[in-house]
Amino acid sequence: MKYRIILLAIAACAALEASAARPRLVINIVVGSMRAEDLGRYAANYGEGGLRRLVDGGTVFADSRYDYQQTTTPVSLATLTTGAMPSTHGVVGARWRDYVENDAVELIAGRNGPGPYNLIAPTLAETLLQQEPGSKAVTVAGEAMSAVVMGGHGGEVFWLDSTRCGWETSPCYAAEVPEWVARSNRERYNLSYIAPEWRTLYEKGRYINTRNWDIILTGKNKKEKDQSGDGRLKHAGDFERMLYTPAGNTAILGFAKQAIAQFKLGTDETPDLLNICLDPSRRISEAYGPESIEVEDMYYRLDRDLADFLTFVFAQVKNGEVLVVFTSDHGTSPSYDTGHEQTDRFNARQFEVIVNGFLNVRYGMGDWVLEYEDKCVYLNHNLIYERGLDLAEIQNEVAIFAMQFRGVSHALSATAMRTSYFGSGYARKMQNSFYPRRSGDVILNLMPGWIEESDRCWSSSGSMYGYDTQVPLVFYGFGAGPQRVKRRVDMTSVAPTVARVLEITEPAASEGEILPEIVDL
Repeated sequence: MKYRIILLAIAACAALEASAARPRLVINIVVGSMRAEDLGRYAANYGEGGLRRLVDGGTVFADSRYDYQQTTTPVSLATLTTGAMPSTHGVVGARWRDYVENDAVELIAGRNGPGPYNLIAPTLAETLLQQEPGSKAVTVAGEAMSAVVMGGHGGEVFWLDSTRCGWETSPCYAAEVPEWVARSNRERYNLSYIAPEWRTLYEKGRYINTRNWDIILTGKNKKEKDQSGDGRLKHAGDFERMLYTPAGNTAILGFAKQAIAQFKLGTDETPDLLNICLDPSRRISEAYGPESIEVEDMYYRLDRDLADFLTFVFAQVKNGEVLVVFTSDHGTSPSYDTGHEQTDRFNARQFEVIVNGFLNVRYGMGDWVLEYEDKCVYLNHNLIYERGLDLAEIQNEVAIFAMQFRGVSHALSATAMRTSYFGSGYARKMQNSFYPRRSGDVILNLMPGWIEESDRCWSSSGSMYGYDTQVPLVFYGFGAGPQRVKRRVDMTSVAPTVARVLEITEPAASEGEILPEIVDL
């Protein structure tokens, strides 16, 4: 009898160990435009249960970077979820020109609404669903672009509805949203998150940043602002107030909690995946700049929201068998008007017209430049071939000509990208962003601090500089003990590492190394 009890105890322990071999739920949290330094910069005002909980209790990779130039949201989200460089996963931006059809292509646009029509590399969510029958994958984001790229071809995918500020999906994923989502939309529950005015969470003296535009400093009259605002949110509708204030982050994390409960994520031994993209953080950084009190206050409110979210998650899932991966899609530049005297904004439309004029003088009148998009110049191949001209020669001429413009630091032709291998320096980062079927004929890189001119844009991403490429990366929870890793880590490592933790094959296009600090090789 005694030996039988011992054997039963051993069997029970073995069963427990087997059930805990992998987490029941993995949660990827992506904060838009968060620099790595922001985890420490505002730490004095963080509470115990949010960002500080992740940093103090998790594995922090202090030097994690995207190793390419095109650090924009769709590109980097694709890298995070596929484990591949843009040169492999093929997402070079939100849109590009199709050389064959001679027309613009939208990454997620199609007849059935937003969807993964032009995603060619499988995501972590797709891979999990294919290899683990019974698993669930849910993606929640502020914008359709982010949700689709993170989710890929499968799972439950939701984003904010721009008309009524509810939650929507598209026929690519489901004919309609679940009833619990529809009920929330009918009640317009998200509107309860929106405050009539944005006031600071703390008193003015606790803030590190000094620049403010729309935020109302606690304890001060609205007219007594440190800097005259431009009223950029004065006439904004509900959707803009959702995306350009911390209310958006609160709503997204609130909906994520509902999704965990309604889809019963993490309730059995088959692992599930939840992707969360906090797009409002990026919108706020772009509109106000990283030096603003608005950005700082957003982080303090996000810290509180995360504390509430983490408490809920680890209480909801049995034995707390949850792995949280906390990171960002990219950092953000300094506000263009806070740098040195030579820093400015690059006028892309003016550049496009001048380059076309240059080619008119060289080769005769014509629409030589089809489009400039995300630092890519797309030339009219049909016209070039009709005139019997050499495409590579014209690409090279445009690249040389582009170097004469203020703000341009580098320009490479597509031919150079295709025919050469760049093992280091700026050219390697540009080549890592280059996908032959979609990238332009000439690719530009702007000087440090320069951004493309755009409405409501004081800061932006999309460069190879550290303020854009270095992002926070923290693994917290299941299998991730408190430690700080100082070696440089490439962000292509995230997807294959999570796949190994889930004991599934890494996404097919993945090329990143598995992080040994998380997975004991």
